[in-house]
Amino acid sequence: DINPVAPSDAGAAPQNPGMYQLDILLKKGHNLAIRDRGGSSDPYVKFKIAGKEVFRSRTVHKNLNPVWEEKTSLLLDGLRDALYVKVFDYDFGLQDDFMGSAYLYLESLEHNRTLDVTLDLKDPHYPDHDLGTIEMSVTLTPKEKDFRETQQSLRLSEVHQKAQLWRGIVSVSLIEGRGLKPMDANGLSDPYVKFRLGHQKYRSKTMYKTLNPQWREQFDFHLYEDHGGFVDITVWDKDAGKKDDFMGRCQVDLSILSKEHTHKLELPLEEGEGMLMLLVTLTASTAVSISDLSVNILDDPHERQQIFNRYSLLKSLHNLKDVGMVQVKVIRAEGLMAADVTGKSDPFCVVELSNDRLQTHTVYKNLNPEWNKVFTFNVKDIHSVLEVTVYDEDRDRSADFLGKVVIPLLNIQNGERKAYVLKSKELTRPTKGVIFLEMDVIFNAAKAGLRTFVPSEQKYIEEEPRVSKQMLLQNFTRVRRCLVFLVSTGYYINSCFEWESPQRSTCAFLDLNIVSSCSPGRWYRFGLLLVKPKKHILEEV
Repeated sequence: DINPVAPSDAGAAPQNPGMYQLDILLKKGHNLAIRDRGGSSDPYVKFKIAGKEVFRSRTVHKNLNPVWEEKTSLLLDGLRDALYVKVFDYDFGLQDDFMGSAYLYLESLEHNRTLDVTLDLKDPHYPDHDLGTIEMSVTLTPKEKDFRETQQSLRLSEVHQKAQLWRGIVSVSLIEGRGLKPMDANGLSDPYVKFRLGHQKYRSKTMYKTLNPQWREQFDFHLYEDHGGFVDITVWDKDAGKKDDFMGRCQVDLSILSKEHTHKLELPLEEGEGMLMLLVTLTASTAVSISDLSVNILDDPHERQQIFNRYSLLKSLHNLKDVGMVQVKVIRAEGLMAADVTGKSDPFCVVELSNDRLQTHTVYKNLNPEWNKVFTFNVKDIHSVLEVTVYDEDRDRSADFLGKVVIPLLNIQNGERKAYVLKSKELTRPTKGVIFLEMDVIFNAAKAGLRTFVPSEQKYIEEEPRVSKQMLLQNFTRVRRCLVFLVSTGYYINSCFEWESPQRSTCAFLDLNIVSSCSPGRWYRFGLLLVKPKKHILEEV
C-alpha cells in the first residue's frame, strides 16, 4: 500500500501535460468519525479536481466502517491538480457534517499499474484529530492516439448522465401514523412527514392536534439506481413561530423490495415513539434514452437496419414483452403562453409513454424555445398513447402547465415532421402555441397482436395537484374588479349625499322617498334628512 499525502515534487511542473485516464475503485472506510447522536454516522465520499466535483458515492447508513466498492473513470488534462477526497455525514433536512478530507497527488502515481491507496482523513482546523482512513485502488493510464475517441465516449456518456434517466418509479402512499409522541402542552402534536430519496424530496400536509394522524397521500419518486437506495423518512411537529420539533425517523431499503408488487410497511420510529404505515410499489422502467439530434441511432442506416431486424416477423417468439420502439424528436415550440410577469416563460418539455417519462432542458425567458432532443422508448403496448407536455419552470413552486399533445402510437407517420397545436389538460380546447415533433415507431405486428389480450400497464405517475399560477392571477383579477366596483359604488353614493351633481342627487332623493314610503315614518323622515343639502341641515340646526 502507499499513502501519497504529499507530492513527490510539489514545485515541479508535470513532465507530460497530455491526456490521462484515472480509474478509481472506492473500496471502504475504516474507523470514521462519529457525527450522529447514536454513536454512528451516515458517510458518503466526494471527489474533486480543480474545485469541480467529479464523483459522489452512495450513502452507507449507520456505519463507521462503510464498504462502497464503487468505480469511476476520470479523463484528465494533465496531472498538476490533485484529487481532493472529502467525506461527509448525511443529515436529512440539515447541512451534512464534515468527516475529514485528504489529497491524492497524481504526479506521484506510477503509470499503467493498479495501486492500492490508503488515505488518512484529517480536519484542517484540527490536524491532530484521527478521523479514520479511506481505502481505494487507482490506475493512471496515459492516453495518446486514442484520447479523442475516449473523450468522445465520455462526452456521449455525460449526455445521458445529465438527462438523469430513471430506472423505475417508486410509488409511495403515506397512510397513517399511530401512537406518535406528544410534543405540545395539550398532550397532542401537529405532525407532518418529510421524505427524501437522493435529491428528491416530498413533504406531507400537517395534521393538527392528533397522535394518530390519517394522511392518505400518494406521491412518486424516480429511481435512478439499479440497486435501489434508501428512502429517508422523518416526522416533525409543526410549531408556529418557532423551530419545528423532531419526532422520529425511519428508513425504507428499496433494494430488498420486489418490483411490480405493492408492499405494506409498518415502520417503527427511531429516536421517537409510534409508527408509520406506508404502501410502497416499485415499477421498472427500461429501455429509455435521451440524446441530442447529433446522436440519433435511426439516422445511421446500419443501426436502423439492426432495429428492423430486431422487430422482424422472424423474431416474433423472442421476448414477447418487447413489442417495439418509438423515437421522438422534440424540435422546438412557437408562440407559447407567457406564464411569468415579465411576459416570458421558462419552458421545458416532458415526454411520457406509460410509466416511462423523460424531459428536456429548460430554455429560459423564451416563448419560442428550441430543444433539439431525441427520446427513445421501448414499446410494450402498441395501443399506448404518447403524451408530450410543455411546462413553465418555477424555482420556488411547481411548474406551470402550458399545453399538451396526446398522440396514439398507431397514428404516427414515420419520419414526418409536424406542428401540433397545444391543448388544455382535458384536451377539450387549444391553448396558446404549437410544438414541432418528428416521430418513428418500429414494432412487431405479431407481438403487438398478442399483447392486445394482455391488460394494459397501470400508470403509476399521476399528476400531483398543484396551484396554478394562471388560476391565481385570474382570481386576483376578479377580486380586484370586485373591490374597484365596491369603491366606485361608495364614491357614487357619497357624491349623492354631498350634492356634487344636482341631477344625480335629485334622482337619488326621489328614489329614496319612493322606497322609504313603504317603511315606518321615522325611517322616511331619516331618509329625507340624509339627502338634504348640507346648508339646509345647518339652517334647521
